Amino acid sequence: MLRYALAAACFIGLAGGSAQAARCGGDFNSFIATMGSEAQAAGVSGNVTSAAFSGITQDGAVLAFDRRQRYTFNKSFEQYVSTRVGPGRINGGRALLQRHAALLSRIEQQFGVPRYILVAIWGLESDFGKGDIGKLPVIRTLATLAHDCRRTDLFQGELLAALKIVQRGDLPLRDLIGAYAGEIGQTQFLPSSYIKYGVDFDGDGHVDLRHSVPDVLASTANLLHTSGFKMGQPYGEGTANFEAMREWNRAVVYRKTIGYFADRLAGQ
Repeated sequence: MLRYALAAACFIGLAGGSAQAARCGGDFNSFIATMGSEAQAAGVSGNVTSAAFSGITQDGAVLAFDRRQRYTFNKSFEQYVSTRVGPGRINGGRALLQRHAALLSRIEQQFGVPRYILVAIWGLESDFGKGDIGKLPVIRTLATLAHDCRRTDLFQGELLAALKIVQRGDLPLRDLIGAYAGEIGQTQFLPSSYIKYGVDFDGDGHVDLRHSVPDVLASTANLLHTSGFKMGQPYGEGTANFEAMREWNRAVVYRKTIGYFADRLAGQ
């Protein structure tokens, strides 16, 4: 899901004090050259930027998809939840709750976010990692959106964050694949959230939100915990936890669906 609110202020921090954003529009190659300089000023190596931007082109399909997004949540809660939470997904989630019980207990103890919420988000975002987590090169996607002038500062920040994922060694360029706004992994983190909230919970030295279930679930919990989610408190509409989930997704209907799914997983 698109979580632009999380990234709205990230460009300045990721740019490492650079004086200004690259100018949107105009010649794409010139824009990319400026972004390469911005990235190096932010601490990304020249080798990473050269490899990431080599032969890069704009993606018209990404722009077309971006312009269709405004009506994503125009359904009622009843209409939306009926398409997202059914018996098959509930049963699948319950099976995973059993399979990963020990892992989820550790995450609950460290981050204070209930397993039912985490598994509900996992199911909604990617059908527990079995569904579509995107097939697009993240750098190309974000460069396309950053060059477009509609939200250039936002996506310049995301582009720099994506380059830092590669710089840190979390994912190689060939594996930096995502969805239509550059969302990555089994719970669809924007790159700035990947950098800010990602947790190496399997202890292999990398934050891998595409392949590592421990990293995926712990990072999701870390985001919610950092946003103020409290264990043992209600999470229905109007509660503090419901507001904390706004940092996951601003749409009320989506947060209500998370809560509904979590309750079904818990047998309520």
